[in-house]
Amino acid sequence: MFGSFAQIKTWLATNKDGSTRELRYSDYYKVNIRSLAVLLTLASLDYPQCSCSKCSDLVSCGEQAGAATGFIAAFVEGPIDFYKSQIQVQIIRSRADANYKPAYTTVFDCVKATLRTNGIRGPFQGLGPTLVRNAPANSVYLGSFEVMKGKMAEYKGCKKTELPAPWVISAGGLGGLLYWLAIYPIDVIKSAMATDSIIPKERKYPDMATTYKKLMAEGGPRRFYRGFTPCLARAMPANGIMLFTVDKVTALLNKNN
Repeated sequence: MFGSFAQIKTWLATNKDGSTRELRYSDYYKVNIRSLAVLLTLASLDYPQCSCSKCSDLVSCGEQAGAATGFIAAFVEGPIDFYKSQIQVQIIRSRADANYKPAYTTVFDCVKATLRTNGIRGPFQGLGPTLVRNAPANSVYLGSFEVMKGKMAEYKGCKKTELPAPWVISAGGLGGLLYWLAIYPIDVIKSAMATDSIIPKERKYPDMATTYKKLMAEGGPRRFYRGFTPCLARAMPANGIMLFTVDKVTALLNKNN
C-alpha cells in the first residue's frame, strides 16, 4: 500500500515533458480516488492487461499500475481477515454456550472447511466491501497524513522531513482517525459478511445490499457504529506510530539512495 502510494505520488508530480512539480494538497487525495476509478474500469473490462486505447481520460497507465497494486493487496488482505474473523466467531460462541461445538478450532481446519465447501472462492467471502472500502479509505488516510504534514511544516517554517516526531505522530494519528470516520459503516458490512456461515444456503448476509438492509433493520444507523469508540481509541496511537515509522524509514532510504 505504502509503495503504491509513493509511486503514484511520483507519477502525479511528473509532467508530460519529464519535468517535476510540487504536489498540491488535492493531489494526495487523487492518488487513491483515481485508483477507485481504475478498479471500476478494470472490472468493466474483465481485468485486461493495460492498453492505452482502453484507458479512461481520468487515469493514466501509470495510475492503473498503482491501482492494480491496491487491487491485488485486497485479495491478500481479504482471506487473512476472513479466516481471523471466522476463528473469532467460533471462540465467542464457545464461551457464550458451553454446549456449542465449534465447526473448526484452528486456522488450518477453517481453510480446509472453506475450500471443501466453496472451492477457491471460499477465502474471499466479504471481498466486495473490502474492495469498495480500500480506495476511498486510503485516500482519506494517506492523503490527510500528507496534507497535515504539509500544513505543520508551513506553520513551523521547515521541510516535512524535518518535523519533530510528536508532530508526525499526531498527523498519523489524525489520519487514522479520519480513516475510520470515513469508512466504518462499510467495514461493519464487511465484517458481517466475513463472519457469516461458510455454507451459502445458510448465509444471513449473502451480498452487500442485503447486508445493509438487514443491519439497518436490526438497529437503524446506530447498528453501523457498534464498537466505534474502542476502534477510535486504538486508531490514533496505532496509526500515529505506524505512519511515523514508515515516514522515517522512507526518508532514511531516500537519503541513502
